[in-house]
Amino acid sequence: MTRVALSDAGKVFDNGTLALEHINLEITDGEFVSLLGPSGCGKSTVLRMIAGLLAPTTGSVHFPEGRPEIGFVFQDPTLMPWTNVLANARLALDLKGVARGEADARAGAALARVGLKGFEKAYPRELSGGMRMRASIARALAASPKLLLMDEPFAALDELTRHTLNDDLLKLWAEDGMTIVFVTHSVFESAFLSSRVVVMTPRPGRISKDVPLPSPRGRESGYRTTPAFTRAAATLSAGLAEAMGRAA
Repeated sequence: MTRVALSDAGKVFDNGTLALEHINLEITDGEFVSLLGPSGCGKSTVLRMIAGLLAPTTGSVHFPEGRPEIGFVFQDPTLMPWTNVLANARLALDLKGVARGEADARAGAALARVGLKGFEKAYPRELSGGMRMRASIARALAASPKLLLMDEPFAALDELTRHTLNDDLLKLWAEDGMTIVFVTHSVFESAFLSSRVVVMTPRPGRISKDVPLPSPRGRESGYRTTPAFTRAAATLSAGLAEAMGRAA
């Protein structure tokens, strides 16, 4: 089942910048799709068009089975500093008018799933960078999204924390059966996480390659040392180099 489809989508910003053109992309239910490309190529713009935060200038974004519940995780955790972790994780539910008792239970369960049980009353300033990102992911999960959009969520973290969160994200994806669209500029991150990688050219962003990979379902950290991972990373690295060459 197609979860979302972009048909000849393009975006020109008010200042005249042509960010994207001729984006044709179908994402099916249950996929983990990474958008891979250099900074400024329009990956985040694609994500925001899918979320409905930006309208395409040309073409369309379509949900064949109806618009699903969408969660969005930004590069910055964007937590409210004046309130605790539980209230932050509950935010989307509060905005939907979910009763406080149910919202607290769902937010608490989501925090437990991302390893933050016991930190419900902590404030964002008391958490490490990785823990703040876990809280941001919990906020998205609490609303039970069918489509989770993630905009370079681990880019600012150290490598060890990033690897740990990558591992945990795959477990959450497998458990929930949701569709994830993940923006990254890391060949290695996309090779580890994805069932499919869409390689984009520098601005104006176009799709240069659409690379299917072995399913990451059940994948563990040790996969990063296997020949299969090395081959996948090499394929994506070559695809990215080709995309850069086309742009040049």
